Amino acid sequence: MDNMFLRDLSIYWSLIHLALIFVMLFQSRFDRKRTWILSGVGIGVLMLFNGIGLAVLGNQMGKLFLLTCSLPSLLYFWILSEDRKGKFLLTFCLADTMCLWVLVATNLLDTYLGGGHKVLMLVSRFILFPLLEYLVYRYFRKPYLELQKTVDKGWGIFSGMTMLYYVLLAVVSNFPTNIAERPEDTPMCLLILLLMFFTYATMFTALYRQFLLNRKQQSERILSEQKYSLELQLENQQEIRKLKHDMKTHTVTLSGLLSAGKTAEAADYLKNMEAEMEPVLQPICSNAYLNAVFSYYARKFQELDMCLRLDIQISEEKLPYMELCRILSNALENAWEASAELPVKEREASVQMKYSRDYLLIRIKNKCRRDLSVERHSLPKSGKKEPGHGFGLTSIQEAAASLDGEMFAYTDSGNFVLDVMVKTGKVETTYEF
Repeated sequence: MDNMFLRDLSIYWSLIHLALIFVMLFQSRFDRKRTWILSGVGIGVLMLFNGIGLAVLGNQMGKLFLLTCSLPSLLYFWILSEDRKGKFLLTFCLADTMCLWVLVATNLLDTYLGGGHKVLMLVSRFILFPLLEYLVYRYFRKPYLELQKTVDKGWGIFSGMTMLYYVLLAVVSNFPTNIAERPEDTPMCLLILLLMFFTYATMFTALYRQFLLNRKQQSERILSEQKYSLELQLENQQEIRKLKHDMKTHTVTLSGLLSAGKTAEAADYLKNMEAEMEPVLQPICSNAYLNAVFSYYARKFQELDMCLRLDIQISEEKLPYMELCRILSNALENAWEASAELPVKEREASVQMKYSRDYLLIRIKNKCRRDLSVERHSLPKSGKKEPGHGFGLTSIQEAAASLDGEMFAYTDSGNFVLDVMVKTGKVETTYEF
């Protein structure tokens, strides 16, 4: 009876840590607090039910564990999960398989070194499960969660492999009887445990390399956008220097016209000078970096025989210009490309920037193809096949998230609307055009 109590206690201990490991790794639909509460309730009910089964059926309960614990918890957490495909299945099977690996290993350890008295089983599980939980939290959790956010494909094959390993280990360790009662099958079980260890090590290495590759691509994309933003500033400054240089010629021409008494011609010449200098010298906003972006795209939109309408209401304090330049450059480039596909008379685009308490709200709207339909909580797929394309909205989303903000893209009455909310300061100065 004492042996059975120690066995049951060790299983309860393992179920608690199994739940903790899984909750650390999966993407929940709910906030952290609600996720932990719902997980605790669900696992608590399963632990109570399986505890009663262990007390009544003993070792025979191991044969039913797949039906009484694994499948019910799979369904329960599937309901809680944000992703209900390969990512969820891999995470679930991964947590279950790691814990089942420890259960089988400690069972064999107790059988052959502890005399089957369950004391060594209890002690080893009390040590190994917190250690496994620490290793997952310390080294695996952060890259794994980031990998789930950045990689959408390739999860199915890993989840299928992990599920097969779980079923294989469950069958070998419990059928036709518990592995402790089948010494002739112990070598096979040990080989499976070793094979699982090296297979998982290979799989995690591949996933980690994929994570590093995605992080490198993201860093390169950010650097490319920063370079692009600086090039916009440089181009704007070059235009200003060119105008300053040309002012000598303009002064000589105006002086000659006025000396000859040709005031009407001089006035007409001044109007042409004003039209030429306006796109470059116009103070669209108080921030020099954002002003460079707006000036550049104002000229680009003029090339399409259309006007970029601007309603910019921002303050003069320091702004996170790198992130805002990323957002505006990508959004305006998308708007320019969409406008270029339309007839001239249908081309329209506008930018609004204003404050709402501690948040800066940005809305960029442009006419789009009539067959384009985008829901508010989804992103349109890029139609470009060349490498390097298709990151625009994703880059905007990343920049907004880095400023504790959000991004929404959707179509409305023939317009493509991009709404971005980022956390900055408050408004004091207003510019409208």
